[in-house]
Amino acid sequence: MAVTGRAVLLVLAGLVLVVAWPGWTSFWLWALLSALLVALDVVLAPSPRRVRVERSPLPAVRLGEPRETELLVTNTGGRRVRGVLRDAWVPSAGARSSRHRLDLPAGERRRFTTVLVPNRRGDRLSDRVTLRCAGPLGLAARQRSAPVPGRLRVLPPFASRKHLPSRLARLRELDGRSSVQHRGQGTEFDSLREYVDGDDVRSIDWRASARRQAVVVRTWRPERDRRVLLVVDTSRTSAARLAGPGDPRDPAGAGVPAAVAVRLDAQIEAALLTAALAARAGDRVDLVAHDRRVRARVRGGTRGDLLPSLVEALAPLEPSLVEADWDAVATEVRTTARQRSLVVLLTALDSSVLDSGLLAVLEQLATRHTVVLAAVDDPALTRLARGRSDAEAVYTAAAAEAATAERDRTARLLARLGVEVVHADPEGLAPALADRYLALKAAGRL
Repeated sequence: MAVTGRAVLLVLAGLVLVVAWPGWTSFWLWALLSALLVALDVVLAPSPRRVRVERSPLPAVRLGEPRETELLVTNTGGRRVRGVLRDAWVPSAGARSSRHRLDLPAGERRRFTTVLVPNRRGDRLSDRVTLRCAGPLGLAARQRSAPVPGRLRVLPPFASRKHLPSRLARLRELDGRSSVQHRGQGTEFDSLREYVDGDDVRSIDWRASARRQAVVVRTWRPERDRRVLLVVDTSRTSAARLAGPGDPRDPAGAGVPAAVAVRLDAQIEAALLTAALAARAGDRVDLVAHDRRVRARVRGGTRGDLLPSLVEALAPLEPSLVEADWDAVATEVRTTARQRSLVVLLTALDSSVLDSGLLAVLEQLATRHTVVLAAVDDPALTRLARGRSDAEAVYTAAAAEAATAERDRTARLLARLGVEVVHADPEGLAPALADRYLALKAAGRL
């Protein structure tokens, strides 16, 4: 049962009677009359159980884009239903215009649309559909809430795809347009061309020169069909919040995409861009999301279905507030990448992470694979390091500088172990990692 605004106005109208005929008798008479009218209106109101509500299936949507969800409401009773229908969702689904006026004749059906603009990645679930059927007097209504299951899969925004065309242009220049003269690991035969002054005589193909009766040399290009393994860390370090527009740590808005709320979101953006680039380069891409167990796994498929598979697997990922099991990660890498591969580990560049066992794992992996550690820098550190307004700001700036210096020392330590380190702010990590991949491919180190 629900009471409408008309019932409140009815009770207030009784003040006139009380003023005209003061006394408790007038008060109780009017209160009794109001209660009887409200009770009568409730009894005469149509039953909400006579209304059937169904929800249409929802296709996936990218984060920040609108999606409409439709409810099909059928009046199975014999009376006209007037009232209000509310389609409730979790707050992160961003439901707009979720309340609808209901005027449904007997035996008819209507379609009601709620616009969803989700602000978080993953599965956004509906709560309940509440139906309020008003009585003929409009004083009260009968109300019922029932679950009408609905799930909206919110995919990563993949905002870093704007960097893909420029990196693909560089890849085309690298692949076939700029062959190299020196053979080495990670290269394959490209073509033969005539010898010119300055060419390495070790590149001369003597058999081909004899057939052509001219000196020709072999050229090489970065090898295709290499293995790229992306390892996304979903442990507690991936839950760190990063400064962005509207964030109290970044009131000026440093240009960080609003979708990047935690470190994991930036790691996903970098993984998607690198995977798309590697797939276009003809490499096989695998992905593993891991903390203490495997949270998501994608085996390298064809170039056409790789990116949709990655997006679908990464969409429901959430940070786990547990320490990562790096020994299990190493075992997973050895199982997935049996031949020499490019292993990209997306995690935090933090000395505490190295102390938890990552350092020994990286040392082992670097002996068999080309290892790249990609980490997200918090833009708030840069802003805090510039603070000089008062003594507290100076001490805060000193702490930020100390954190930055510790990060740089950690990066140098990993470089001495043969690990490539890439770190940048949330918006710059994806293109920086793609550039490092192209650099390694050009150098024949994959």
